[in-house]
Amino acid sequence: METYFTYIARCADGTLYTGWTTNLVRRIAAHNGSGAAGAKYTKTRRPVTLVFAERHTSKSEAMSREWHIKRLSRKEKLRLIGWEKE
Repeated sequence: METYFTYIARCADGTLYTGWTTNLVRRIAAHNGSGAAGAKYTKTRRPVTLVFAERHTSKSEAMSREWHIKRLSRKEKLRLIGWEKE
């Protein structure tokens, strides 16, 4: 059974990027690489650092969680990753 992850990466400019993947190490490397495999958003905001990840058992679960996290405010995302107190 494949494992899926929803993750948040912090970009060099301090912004947060949310995505999903099956391989966190490879995905963060792609965001930081020179190829086209990274996201358009992170391409000009390198380097990115993984700051949060959740494990899921299905692709649809990971994608759904990504959708929900992307709708959170920055303050709510910071709270989720433990960088801001409630």
